[in-house]
Amino acid sequence: MKISIVIRTHNEERWITSCLRAVFSQKFQNFEVIIVDNESTDATLARVEQFPVKKVLACTDYLPGKSLNIGINEAEGEFITCLSGHCIPVNNYWLENLLKNFDDSKIAGVYGRQEPLSFTPPSDKRDLMIVFGPERKIQRKDSFFHNANSMIRRDVLTRYPFDSQVTNIEDRLWAREILRHGYKIVYEPEASVYHHHGIHQDGNEERCRNVVRIMEGLDNKIYDMDHLLHVQNLSVAALIPVKGRPASLDDHSLLEYAVAAAKNACRVNSVVVAADRDDVLAGAKIMGADLAVRRDEDLSREYVGLEEVYRYTLEHLEAAGVFPDILVLLEITYPFRPDNLIDDMIGQMVFKGFDSMLPARRESNVIWMEEENGIHQVTEGFVPRKFQKPVYMGCKGLCCVTRPEFVRNGSIIGDNLGIYRLDNPYAHLEIRGEGAFSLPAFALPRIGKGLRPRSDMSTQRPQSPREQKNRSQ
Repeated sequence: MKISIVIRTHNEERWITSCLRAVFSQKFQNFEVIIVDNESTDATLARVEQFPVKKVLACTDYLPGKSLNIGINEAEGEFITCLSGHCIPVNNYWLENLLKNFDDSKIAGVYGRQEPLSFTPPSDKRDLMIVFGPERKIQRKDSFFHNANSMIRRDVLTRYPFDSQVTNIEDRLWAREILRHGYKIVYEPEASVYHHHGIHQDGNEERCRNVVRIMEGLDNKIYDMDHLLHVQNLSVAALIPVKGRPASLDDHSLLEYAVAAAKNACRVNSVVVAADRDDVLAGAKIMGADLAVRRDEDLSREYVGLEEVYRYTLEHLEAAGVFPDILVLLEITYPFRPDNLIDDMIGQMVFKGFDSMLPARRESNVIWMEEENGIHQVTEGFVPRKFQKPVYMGCKGLCCVTRPEFVRNGSIIGDNLGIYRLDNPYAHLEIRGEGAFSLPAFALPRIGKGLRPRSDMSTQRPQSPREQKNRSQ
């Protein structure tokens, strides 16, 4: 075995799939992967199981050097690569770009570049850009070294292992030791990873922005690309809960509008319907749902919130071997979803680094809240619209884009919430109740882009925009 890649993890479910996908896509393939997990409580290890890793080891009472030594002791490679579970190799040549530096026998270790993401805070972005520049360096006295992205000779590590007792900078302590013994270390900028953390986490925010702005101009590299969408190839699942028999609009089930909206979203990979009726589940499969889940009858009781339904549905989805990176939560009572709403919300959430994203419309009217001691005004009052502070009314059921970790914990929405502003005046309209509803033809929502609803529930699913284009050609 030429290389052993030791990856340290702790609750990395948001990143580990992308990390491992990039690792196993390397052009250089003579390697093994060893995971050293520090008591993860999320879905990190379930995601790891989707890849052909050699070993998964446990580390309790975590210390950085201790964790690495656990993996190194089980490794078979001539070279040891250290990689953090939240670092993503930038391209398919990352591994060989690390390895190519060892022609000189006095080179003990190589560390690679770390690049920020579009949503990395300015202070962290500044630090990464300052420390990890574009020029290769051979270090004979400078002991800076970083194990988030590094490769080291196995025989050197045998003689000079990492300190298992220190709480931080085990990499720099190790580098200082081997430099004293006449070895050299190399910084290789061509072996780069994306890393959303910085190496320092302080500094004035405004001053950091200014520094970043100047350095981006000098480097001629602006970090405004949607890295995660292009690099991660994210898995996105739409969850659609149904209670009882859906009402209909223009003789078509409201469920059909929701399924078609999800199927026509380019970034949605799978559509899951959770219902408490067998006929609704059968209809969902005909409409094109990828998975139909029979929800427990207790989840249909009036006092049970959708949070429990979504968690139940996610458990069934993951039990089927699908581990989505992002969830799109849709309620069938909102049939007037604008075109591209789902794709736009996914893109904005990932690009800006939000935990979750909700659509909302700006409300200019006065809002009151009824409480035990009377009615109280919530907004400013009768102020000219031009001078009002923005107030937004959320439409969670229209489309909530979030992470599985929040749904798994029953909270749905994370702390870092993004708002998608609705300009369409009809998008927030709901249809509730049972029975059939009708509207004039000009007011009816479309099922997808140019697709009409199917009253006969034929087995042909709604076509994606890409399929429609191919058909037209």
